[in-house]
Amino acid sequence: MALDRNAGPNDFSAFWMPFTANRQFKKAPRMFVGASGMYYKTADGREVLDGTAGLWCCNAGHCRPKITQAIQAQAAELDYAPAFQMGHPKAFELASALRDMAPEGMEHVFFTNSGSESVETALKIAIAYHRARGEGQRTRLIGRERGYHGVNFGGISVGGIVNNRKVFGSLLTGVDHLPHTHIPENAFTRGQPEHGAHLADELERIVALHGAETIAAVIVEPMAGSTGVLLPPKGYLERLREITAKHGILLIFDEVITGFGRLGSAFAADHFGVLPDMMTTAKGLTNGVIPMGAVLTTPAIHDAFMQGPEHLIELFHGYTYSGNPIASAAGLATLQTYREEGLFENAASLAPYWEDALHSLKGLPHVIDIRNMGLIGAVELEPMAGEPTKRAFTAFLNAYEKGLLIRTTGDIIALSPPLMIDKAQIDELFGKLGDVLKALD
Repeated sequence: MALDRNAGPNDFSAFWMPFTANRQFKKAPRMFVGASGMYYKTADGREVLDGTAGLWCCNAGHCRPKITQAIQAQAAELDYAPAFQMGHPKAFELASALRDMAPEGMEHVFFTNSGSESVETALKIAIAYHRARGEGQRTRLIGRERGYHGVNFGGISVGGIVNNRKVFGSLLTGVDHLPHTHIPENAFTRGQPEHGAHLADELERIVALHGAETIAAVIVEPMAGSTGVLLPPKGYLERLREITAKHGILLIFDEVITGFGRLGSAFAADHFGVLPDMMTTAKGLTNGVIPMGAVLTTPAIHDAFMQGPEHLIELFHGYTYSGNPIASAAGLATLQTYREEGLFENAASLAPYWEDALHSLKGLPHVIDIRNMGLIGAVELEPMAGEPTKRAFTAFLNAYEKGLLIRTTGDIIALSPPLMIDKAQIDELFGKLGDVLKALD
């Protein structure tokens, strides 16, 4: 399939790109050929400020020396070790480091290779957990409208973004969805919205409809990122935790985006003070350098599987590359970089400055909402009549020409810079974005 140079925001070219055989590929537009710190380098020698941490994943910035050196050293020492019946030290070191960083109560780690695989793993663990406890009828899964949980069948089934679902058939059966939390009363909110906690009570309606004894798990993003930065109303997550605990339903937080400092804490569970039964992670785990994910669970879930003799397999699930040595080395170096450079603390300290800079865009043409939390933000634009997504995609193209990388989803501009950002770079980011917005038709 040839690369479509005129592709619009809804074309498949971005997804087909890895499979494209095009002799002129290096001359294609919007190509990055290098990166360092907060900036990408383009094929024509320009610097582009990274306003999205790559794809929500390069939380420590780009080409960080400690991570690069760890990968090089590990590749020379041990390139691969099988994850079935065998192991290697760095996988255990990384699991211990994650346990120490995670909220108290998250004690066990199952390694995957992406956020999508982390979600599939968590969903399978949830169903198998209930079966191990003699409640095999608990197979129903509850997601949320506008939720994003990766692109595998389980993830798009519990996910609630229409374009991710509609062309792939009936998906998994036995799935229901909570309403999303994006309501008009919360427009231009700074931080957590005041209105909408009652939407969590929709879970009680779903429980009454299907019966609590049939429901295995509820999965939500504590803060929904890929759909356009939808923030949880005050009290909403607490209410979900209360309802799920009452009915014996597992609560899964998808922390693929919110994990590793994005909100100023290690995880959103810390930020909101709500402990789920499982957390899915990826992206910032290895700073986006090597594919890797992890599911964190409580002892209760882990121990439910550890009831048989040692020679039997406890959970028939796993991946060839789970806990890969090079990925484990990258993860350890990434967590060390976060800690030594105080990047989570930097995100927390800059959050008020980021908030003020973001909300300074209020009143610019076509801006109908702005929302933020930690070092993340969204600018929602009024769609063009009859041409949804075009206005935001035009902003994306114009920002790139001005030396700024942003992310768009629908007509929403999403921002999530590396956590190493400073005030001058925040000023640069919003100065350029403001110029882009002022010039939009």
